[in-house]
Parts: sequence; structure tokens; C-alpha cells
Amino acid sequence: MRVEGTQGRRYPEALHPYRNDYERDRDRIIHSRAFRRLENKTQVFTRRYSDHFRNRLTHTLEVAQISRTVAQMLGLNTDLVEALALVHDVGHPPLGHAGEAELDRLMRAHGESFDHNLHALRVVERFEQKYAAFPGLNLTFEVREGIIKHSRDYPAASHPELAEYRLAELPPLEAQLIDAADEIAYNCADLDDGYEAKLLTLPMIRAGVPRFDRFCRTIDKRHPGAKEKLIFNEALKRLLDALVTDLITATRARLQTYGVRSLNAVRSHPERLVSLGARLAGENRQLKRFLFTHLYSHQNVNAERKTLLRCIRRLFEYYLARPRRLPDFYFAQSQQEPVHRIVCDYIAGMTDNYLLEQYRRFFGG
Repeated sequence: MRVEGTQGRRYPEALHPYRNDYERDRDRIIHSRAFRRLENKTQVFTRRYSDHFRNRLTHTLEVAQISRTVAQMLGLNTDLVEALALVHDVGHPPLGHAGEAELDRLMRAHGESFDHNLHALRVVERFEQKYAAFPGLNLTFEVREGIIKHSRDYPAASHPELAEYRLAELPPLEAQLIDAADEIAYNCADLDDGYEAKLLTLPMIRAGVPRFDRFCRTIDKRHPGAKEKLIFNEALKRLLDALVTDLITATRARLQTYGVRSLNAVRSHPERLVSLGARLAGENRQLKRFLFTHLYSHQNVNAERKTLLRCIRRLFEYYLARPRRLPDFYFAQSQQEPVHRIVCDYIAGMTDNYLLEQYRRFFGG
């Protein structure tokens, strides 16, 4: 996707003298409040466990690093890729995917739903207020399209509000890449954080992740007597490298096999083109099953999650019954849209700490 071919911004702006449009988008995202709030939003573990564990911001930076590396090797637009990687999680609510599921459940009681991609679009279009000339960040079409389409497709029939985003077509390779890089980043990071939290042990990981075990065997031979933590680190590094390398080679081979040499060919292809090869994809699915069974479903993680989700539920009900307790900006929005939607928007934008502060403010304890 060449920047010269952009469909432009919703509100026209003069070109910048030394930054292209995607570089400007990247900078607007980095300077947004929603991006800064990612620093205090849960990835898997809350800070009760350790300050060293990933949060949404550090995860986002890891996705950006992986994405840029792959984009450079495939000859993609690295500026667009970086902007998409940095913005891809700004719609996530507090408390990780569990928080998203809880908000979705609450919204479904009102005949609607919550989707972090669609919420991210609302954030950059409406809730970021930084410019006198227009609402939102006024990002380019390709970044806005990538926000909603990088990880899934939306049927045009059920999402008429997204008609401008070419829902019958696939997004550019730059957007497709973000989902693959995201999955590689969080799978490897969650192994690391799970091990640090002592919820996963090295023998457990070696038994459940065969490729990781093979790497450990090699490291044992090369570095006999090495500390367990260093063996783990070396194996994890090699696992990450293997996944990224396979993503590059498998995607390049797929493009050559199908003769895809243009953006139009990417958009009209019947399926996404950026993904792992069959063998590594199977191993990656096995890794995901391992993490779900031994980490995401762990009783220590679940117990804390249930407590915190109750905070979301009670605050949602509180503001729904008392919309005037919303901040002035959100209360004004609630006069134009259903109250439950604006309450959802407000809670989704909260950091973990602010959510708990508001809960204590209204309910104590």
C-alpha cells in the first residue's frame, strides 16, 4: 500500500513538509490519550503479580517490533504497518479480554454488542479531542480500515455503518500482518509471563510444547549446567524467531504461488494471505491450547478476574441508572446516543486503576 495511493482523510489537510501521511498517523496515535492509557490496562496479569509483566502498552510495542521486521522482509509499507500496530489495541477495555467479554454481555442485554475493534474506531473518530478543525484524530482511510479489519471481516449486511470500509474486500497486506504478529507476540509473551508468575513450570512447558522442548534439548547440550531461567529464555527466543521466520517465508511463498503482485489482487483474493505455514500454524494452535488450559484457566487468574469483572458490572449498572454522574463530555454524548452505549464507551476507556478508583468511590471496599 503506497502512501501516494491513500484514499486520504475524512477532513482534508495540507501535506506535511517532511512527514508522509502514515508517519503523521503514527505520531497522532502515539500522542493520543487512549494510547497512553494502554500502560495501565491488563494484558493477562494485573500488577498485583509483578511490575515486570506485560501490559497493553508493552504488548503493543512488541507487536510493532515484530510487524516492522516482517514488513521490511516482505517489502510492505513499514510506516503504515507501524501505525496499525500501535493503534490496534486502543479499543481494549480494562481487564483484558475478560473485560471485553463482560462489556459485550452487558451490551447484549440491550440488543447491542461490544467489539474492541469497532470501539477503537469510535475512539479515534470521536473521543480523542485534540484539534480545533475536526473531531477525532482524522486518520487516513487505510489506518481506519485496518483498525476494524486487521483481525476479522465484518458482513456488510449486519454493519451498514461501516459501508465506506470496502467490507466486500480484504484489507491490504499491511493490515493482515497485524493479526499474525499480534498472535505471535502474545503467545510468546504469555509463556514468559506465565513462567515468571510460577503458574507455568519449565517441565510443564516442555511437555506441552514439543518445539520448545527441542530447543531446550539443544541448549542443554550447548550450555550444560546453565540456569533454568537462562535455558527458558534461550528457548523462548528461538521459538519467537521460528514463528516470525515462518510467517515471512510462508507468506512470501503464498504470494508467489497465487501470483499476487498488486494491491487490487490482495483485496480481491478469496482469503487472507499473511499467515504461518501449515506446520507452524498447527504448532501455534497447540501452543494456544496449552496456554488456555494451563494459564488462562488457572484458578489464581480466574479468581482475581471474577472479582474485577464485578466492578465493571456494578459500575455499568450505576452509570446506566445515573447518567448525570458521567463526566460532562460523556453525558453530552448520552443525549445523542443511547445511554447504555455511552456508558459502555466510558468504561471501555478506563484504565484498570481508574476503574477500581471509581468502584471504591461509589461502592467502597
